[in-house]
Amino acid sequence: MEPFTRETGLVAPLDRVNVDTDQIIPKQFLKRIERTGFGQFLFYDWRYIDGEKLNPDFELNTPRYEGASILLTRNNFGSGSSREHAPWALLDYGFRVILAPSFADIFFNNCFKNGVLPIVLPEETIDELFRRVEVKEGYKLTVDLEAQTISDEDGLNIEFSVDPYRRECLLKGLDDIGVTLQYMDKIDAYEEKLAARGY
Repeated sequence: MEPFTRETGLVAPLDRVNVDTDQIIPKQFLKRIERTGFGQFLFYDWRYIDGEKLNPDFELNTPRYEGASILLTRNNFGSGSSREHAPWALLDYGFRVILAPSFADIFFNNCFKNGVLPIVLPEETIDELFRRVEVKEGYKLTVDLEAQTISDEDGLNIEFSVDPYRRECLLKGLDDIGVTLQYMDKIDAYEEKLAARGY
């Protein structure tokens, strides 16, 4: 997993509540066994008309948001089934940060395990960010995980909190397997002891 320390990127707005994981990555695209290649199917039913033509009315298809790495959205993002493919699709598309007033618990946890930083902010702060995105084309934010701050070029400065363990894992680029591999010396020593005892 790629370490996350700081992300300065274009902000894309998705002004919708209760976006579930089937909208993030529809079930028909869950046949791949790799974690990559899902970005092309992100928000598929909204991005495309009849599965072919880009929908010009969908926010993320607007040229001004092309290449965005920070997704701004509304309450209960990531609800529905617990598919881990949802953060895979968001990351593969290019999003490293998601800002929302609330997230579904399982999706929230899966984001941290896959290198995506979900940040919970008060609704009034999210409203202000939507306003800034609307009035300023090319609006960017800098999300600093070490300092736990969000800032822009116009003097905005927001503090956010992250569970210390999750923060440390993201900073070091460690998923659950990576955390375990840090203790390989101790695991090997334990296995050697068992082998010596005939187990």
